[in-house]
Amino acid sequence: MFVCLMAVSVPTGFAILGVVALLLVASSLLGGLVGPTPKYKLADRDGIPPNDSDRFLQVLEALTDAQVNRTGSLEVLTNGPSFYPAMLEAIRGAKQSVNIEAYIFQKGKIADQYVSALAERARAGVKVNLVIDAIGSAGTTNRYLAPILEAGGKVGWYNGLSWHRLMHLDNRTHRELTIVDGRIGFIGGAGIADQWYTGTKGHPRWRDSYVRIEGEAVCNLQATFAENWLATSGELLAGDAYFPSVHNEHPLVAMVVNSTPTVGGGTRARILFQLLVASARHRISITTPYFLPDKSLMEELCRAVKRGLQVRILVPGLKSDHMVTRSTSRAGYGELLKAGAEVYEYQPSMIHAKVLCIDDLWVVVGSTNFDNRSFGINDEVNLAIRDANVAMRFENDMAFDLEQSRRVTLDEWNHRPVTERATELMGLVIQRQQ
Repeated sequence: MFVCLMAVSVPTGFAILGVVALLLVASSLLGGLVGPTPKYKLADRDGIPPNDSDRFLQVLEALTDAQVNRTGSLEVLTNGPSFYPAMLEAIRGAKQSVNIEAYIFQKGKIADQYVSALAERARAGVKVNLVIDAIGSAGTTNRYLAPILEAGGKVGWYNGLSWHRLMHLDNRTHRELTIVDGRIGFIGGAGIADQWYTGTKGHPRWRDSYVRIEGEAVCNLQATFAENWLATSGELLAGDAYFPSVHNEHPLVAMVVNSTPTVGGGTRARILFQLLVASARHRISITTPYFLPDKSLMEELCRAVKRGLQVRILVPGLKSDHMVTRSTSRAGYGELLKAGAEVYEYQPSMIHAKVLCIDDLWVVVGSTNFDNRSFGINDEVNLAIRDANVAMRFENDMAFDLEQSRRVTLDEWNHRPVTERATELMGLVIQRQQ
């Protein structure tokens, strides 16, 4: 009798454990999507130092746990035909190491060039390391990357499917980084895929931006890569091949702000954006592919308009790659349009650049979108730059993009069709509010 009971109870017990485990995973994933976030309410708004002051740098450095670098040289690279050749040139000239981290590494014409260049450098004795997100690059396999692996390069798959990672399955690395010899760094919003290079299946090439940087900040980009390389490979990077002594005489104030979600859902990227927007005195310019700000950031943007600032937001038009996300984003335009903000939709193609400009002085460029996934779920990285010339370059890029965009009016928004409003309701699950 006892044996019979055991035969029944053991499978039943495993079934119960399985159900409980699935419920815990579902609860974790759902909580990440629709659970509460910090309010990011500023305790002393009037006490924020002017954003062109050294005191502001000290505050920003402390709150984002990022180092202020004061020397370096920087080049803005607009669109794939500009930034891919620049990165490949740097890779082919590597002497010591090449480290790449990507959310999307997708088989195609440009990825083929990367595989070839990386395999050649690995055969030459250069240390080649790749961190690729296991979900974002699910269509890519070790077989495709075999030339790199066979030449001695290494590939780490970030947060792959495993029982002990199920509770954190939604945490992806969305970072897009390339670091060569610890001396040259590239940071932006694009992965390695043909949609940024030539366009795909009749769709025009995506609009995006990258920055090539040399100087002190490259060490911090390398440290950001090293964080996720440790997570995927168990190796701690050190030594001159990765962290050489770097000297650069050009003045450039820049900070690398890497971001990983905390237990409470807060991130350094979210703090960076909130403080910079709150510090603005003249103009805020935002280019983002996914505009779903939480309540705190939406209030900060509306407050800026009411303080007399020009607030411009550039988002995708009908060529967006996520139409439900776009519809949900459009649902939130009303509050901004009523306040007096300017909202534009880019017409030629999908716009994927992620750029924040403040007062023609500050620029943030990197992987962070204006949505909860970037602010509270993914691993992200941004380069914050205080430089009027760099800001002017990005503002000029935006001016050119606005010439190819359509401005959304409040009257048009008020009369958007019922079909669009229905789609907005479908997308509310991906928006997270206090």
